[in-house]
Amino acid sequence: MRWRRAQRPAAAREHGSAPVWRRLLTVPAAPEAVRQVRLDTSDALTEYGIGRDTAFAGAVLLVVSELVANAVRHAGYRSPTVDVTVAVGAGQLVVGVADQDPRFPDLSPEASGDGLRTVTDLTAAHGGTLRVEPAPHGHGKAMVARFRIPGASRPGPSPAGTSPDVLARRTR
Repeated sequence: MRWRRAQRPAAAREHGSAPVWRRLLTVPAAPEAVRQVRLDTSDALTEYGIGRDTAFAGAVLLVVSELVANAVRHAGYRSPTVDVTVAVGAGQLVVGVADQDPRFPDLSPEASGDGLRTVTDLTAAHGGTLRVEPAPHGHGKAMVARFRIPGASRPGPSPAGTSPDVLARRTR
């Protein structure tokens, strides 16, 4: 396992935007990936100063577990890997789970299964949202869960849109 720290982009240095930390994990689209991602996310939360035993950490861990399980279950045959991103900055925590399946799930309460309803409820309970958007690599989709970090000041720019400080880990 290798960690790499990237230099802040010039625009971020010039404008003094809030630091954003991002961790990326690529896992095989297999059932054992859920446990691996949950453990890695737990470690990331601790590094970001979010206690493992808090209700907030529990909500984030359940959300990442549900989103990865859905990617494995519903997109695994089209997507050999799943990319999981955890980003923290500007008072927000963002979890992204991307796969190569181009089908977007219906996030309406009537159409969602229990897992996505739970994810939607947990993000809303922590001042956030759940969205589906085109995957950043251009193929497939990304499920993006945003949370407001308890006790954080009012959020500024979204962590997903800026990357002054990047911590990335890739495993296969």
